[in-house]
Parts: sequence; structure tokens; C-alpha cells
Amino acid sequence: MTAALEKYLKTADHDWYKQRLLGVMVCALAAFVVLFVRLIYLQVIMGDEYRRLSLNNRIRLQDIEAPRGLIHDRNGDLLVDNRPSFDVSIILKDAAPLDQTIAKLSRHLDMTSEDLFAKIKRTKGVSSYQPIVVKQDIGRDVLAAIEVHRFDLPGVDVNVRLRRHYLNEQSSAHLIGYLSEISSDELKSGKYEERRGGDFIGKFGAEKAFENYLQGKRGGRQVEVNANGQVVRILKTVAATPGQDIYMTIDQALQKKAEALLEGQAGALVAMEPTSGRILALASSPSFDQNIFVNGMSYKQWDALIGNPYRPLENKAIQAEYPPGSTYKIITALAGLQEGIIDADTVFHCPGHYRLGNRVFRCWKRGGHGKVHIIKAIAESCDVFFYQVGRELGVDRLAWYAKAAGLGARTGINLDREAPGLIPTAAWKKQRTGVPWQEGETLSIAIGQGFNLATPLQMAVLTAAVANGGVRYSPQILQNIVTADGQILYSFKPQVVGKLPVSKANLELVRKGLWEVVNGKRGTARQTASLEEIDISGKTGTAQVFSRKGQESMKEEEIEDHLKSHAWFVAYAPSAHPKIAVTVIVEHGAHGSTAAAPVARELIKAYLIDRGPDGLLKAQSADSLSLTQ
Repeated sequence: MTAALEKYLKTADHDWYKQRLLGVMVCALAAFVVLFVRLIYLQVIMGDEYRRLSLNNRIRLQDIEAPRGLIHDRNGDLLVDNRPSFDVSIILKDAAPLDQTIAKLSRHLDMTSEDLFAKIKRTKGVSSYQPIVVKQDIGRDVLAAIEVHRFDLPGVDVNVRLRRHYLNEQSSAHLIGYLSEISSDELKSGKYEERRGGDFIGKFGAEKAFENYLQGKRGGRQVEVNANGQVVRILKTVAATPGQDIYMTIDQALQKKAEALLEGQAGALVAMEPTSGRILALASSPSFDQNIFVNGMSYKQWDALIGNPYRPLENKAIQAEYPPGSTYKIITALAGLQEGIIDADTVFHCPGHYRLGNRVFRCWKRGGHGKVHIIKAIAESCDVFFYQVGRELGVDRLAWYAKAAGLGARTGINLDREAPGLIPTAAWKKQRTGVPWQEGETLSIAIGQGFNLATPLQMAVLTAAVANGGVRYSPQILQNIVTADGQILYSFKPQVVGKLPVSKANLELVRKGLWEVVNGKRGTARQTASLEEIDISGKTGTAQVFSRKGQESMKEEEIEDHLKSHAWFVAYAPSAHPKIAVTVIVEHGAHGSTAAAPVARELIKAYLIDRGPDGLLKAQSADSLSLTQ
């Protein structure tokens, strides 16, 4: 081999080793790049998540539920409390093997594994480290069984939560309302920022109206857990802030009296302080037990509620709309006097009917009332008198006075789903039906029939305004808001929303007529509403629920119960210096004088006469109430 060949071979060998070394270095560098990128991903991009997962193997954050504010009546009597509830929850990350844990847990909870898995699936999206409540309000025997078998149930825990408790079963249900579990739509709405799935919120009544005050602010604790997710020690605690307490304007003793007077009947009662707008009692019958919404109800219970023809879930005081019947004659009288169509000396003859064209409109008294002036017309509720006044006024002028008195619009009370009622006009009918207004319809409107609709609360506000001299106050149910340490955040203030558009002289004429209704020799409520100890003023009303055209001779006892007229009575007392205004409606009660007037009389008696140190009601006034706790 020549020297030149040897030199060439040595050079080729060197280049080959150099290429191999370069390849190895490139591979090593690529490996280091991959490791470096992975390290960046784990440490920088996913660092927070893995740090959280690591800490959750040892450190957990637990919620502390805020105690919900309590609800009292105006005298400080407790109406709504919180009681302890033992709830079973499971943390999926700690519950492995999940199938076995669920199977064991199901035996203690008297539930099937399928039911438990279904509850877990409904919480889709919840972190595996967050507890999922699978059964609420377990009994002490179940609690003891779970505690004994705790080491066989990894990830299962029993937490004590505060559960709402309504102390007076079915009493004040429509006014206080109830709680129920927050829905997914409510969570997405943005109105409940600090609420989470499984939380309970106010769904009705005062519980809903004052949710932001009652709810409080949740706290939390940092705890150390073992491999099974069981707490070893508490590291740090941030206390929850309790919700504010609510003091309502109602007197619970008077409320219970109202409910007792309505028992067995469908209807409503509103009692109001004429000079302030405070609601003293607000009852709707039949009622329901709010606790079943918190504790959970069966399908049978739910069907019984929604299938009840007397509508127990409806707050009839503010949601039900009825023809006001003869109670509306207060409006017709005020309008007729103020417009100069009638005065104190105006007399109409009532032969028992009134003819308009080829139609005859009957008076409730078939033999007629004879010569009638305004006070007698109110006292004896003469239809013929008000037919003529209404015809002269016309529907639109009647509507103006009715609306100025607060009818046909929501009162603004702090309760959900208040109905507006209806005060018709000629334009309204034309737009609604395409048919012009007929003069005969005005006659029906003038006595509270036809298209007229009003809620019991609206009639209570009107009655209170007549009682106090013409001032319309906004009805209110909130007396005070008080913090857990006794600081008063809010105190009741009367809110004037309008005045009756009539002179004092004309209003006084109507008030005299209302006094005669109860105290006059032929007043329609003389036998059923009067009291020896005190003067009551009022107005009866009978609102037909179907047309009796052509059947005027039909007697009330011949009519089926569900077609009988609704019975109204509005009243205030004492007549000279009113302290209470009351509206009562009894559905299908036939006559206001017999069905509704005695209810109002007994409630007024309880409030103004039966009070005393050991009587029905506490003598302490809301204004002098001490709210220190």
C-alpha cells in the first residue's frame, strides 16, 4: 500500500467518526430541547394547576356557610329560624374505588347506587376536589352509621349546614315566602354572584324580596387532609358574615287571627295602617307549609299543591284579580260628586230597575229603594242611583278617577308577581276587541262589574286613603333591617304615592255614607259588621262571576257553589280617627254582608278591643320596638 493510499484511508476514517459524533451530538441536543420544552410546559404553563393538585393532596379549602338572617314580626316575635341539618357529601378524588364506595354508601342512605350516581352526574363540571351533596338532612341513626364506617367510606363526609325553618306552619306563608335550591338558569343570570350549585335562595315572598340582606357572606377554612381526604387539622379560618335580620310590619297574632277567620274558605284579607301604609296582616287562603320546599317534597305533595282548585300557592291578596263589585261605588260616588253631576241634595228614584234603550238593568233590591240621595245610595248600595251617575260620567271619566285612586296599577309592595288589575276605557276596549264601547257597559262599570278587576291589596290602599282623608300611602311590609350586632340599617318611613283627586267636603259625604253602611238603620252591613264598643265604616260588595242576563230571577241558593258571587267587604275603624283599614274577599261567598263583613268585624275587634297584657295582641307599638339582641 502506497503512502498516498494510507493517508486517504486515515482521512476517510476520521471523517466517518466525525460524522457519527456529530449525529450523536444532534440527537443529544434534540433530547435536551424536548426535555427543556416539557419542563417549560410543566413548570410555567401548567405550574399553577399541578401546584394546586399537589397541594390538594394535603391542603384543602372548605366553605363555611353564612347563617341566613332571621325574620321577626313587628313586635320581635320570631317567625323564621335556622336549624342544623346533617348533609352527606362525597369528594370524587378521594372516593376511589368509586363503585365500591358508592355501593357501601347507598346501603346506609337507603338509596340505590343508580340514584347516587345520577345525583353526581347532575353536578357535571364540579371539580373532583369539591364536595358533592348526595343526601340532605339525614337522621341521627344514619349519621351514627356513617361515622362508625368512616374508614370504609373514603371521600365521604357529613357536614352540618343551617336549614331554614318556618316556625308557624302555614302561617304567613304567602307573605314570608320560602327558600328553594338555586337553579342553573339563576346561577347563569349574574344576580347571585356568591351563590353556588346546591345553595338555597329566596324564591317567593319576603325571602325573595330581601334576599340580598338575608343571605350573608360565606367564609372558609384551610385544612390539612390525609390520603383518604379526612381532615387532620385546621390551618386557617375566615369566619362567615351572618345575614341581616328582618323585622316585618305584621303583627303575627293578628295574622293568625286573620288566617283563622278565613279557614275553610278561599279568599284573602289585608289589614293596613291608614296613616302610614304598614301592612298589619296579609292572609291568603288556603295556605301551604313552606318547610316542604326546604326539606324536599314528594311528587304526591307537589301534585296536591298544583292540583288544588283553590290555588294554595297563589297569593290572592296581591295576585288574584276580581271584579270589585259594589265596593267600586266609592269611586263612582267620588267622581260624581267632584264632577258636579251630583251633590248632597241630588235625589234619584229607584223603582228596582233602570231602563237603557231596550234593556233593563236591575237593582239588587227588586222592590227598589224609592227616593235616594248619595248617603242613602252608599248605605243601601242602590244600583239604580249609581247606574245614573255612571252614565252621566262616562267610562273614561270613571277610569280617570279610578286610576287616580290607585286602581288598575300595581301598588309597588315589596312582593313578587303583583297583579295590576284592570280599569277599562273606551280606547282599551277598541284596541282589545275591535268593538266600540257600548253605553250599557258603562252602567256595569259604575257598580264594579263588567271589565273591572282589582286585587284585595288595591282595595285596601283605596280604603285606607278614604279613611285618612285622601292620602294614598305605598303599602309596606318591612319595618326594620338589623345586623347581627344590633345595628339598624333601615327603619320604616311612610311613602306617600298620591292623593284622591276630590275635595274634603265631597270625601266627607262619602265617609258619611260608609258609616251608614254599618251603623245606619238600613245599612247593608248593619247586622253583620257593627260593634257596640266602636264605630266601623265600610262597604259591602257582591261580584258576579258569570252573566245573569235573562236569569235575573234566579235565587242565590239555586246557583252552583263555584258560580256564586264573590263576597267583598272593605272597612276602617274607628270611623272618626281610623287606626286600621281592612279588605276581605271570600271567593264564591255569595254576599259581602254575610260572608266577608263578619270576618272584617272580628279582625277589627281583635286589633282595637281585645288587646291587652294577656290579650290577643301585644300593646307595644312598632315605633317603640327595641331591636337590641
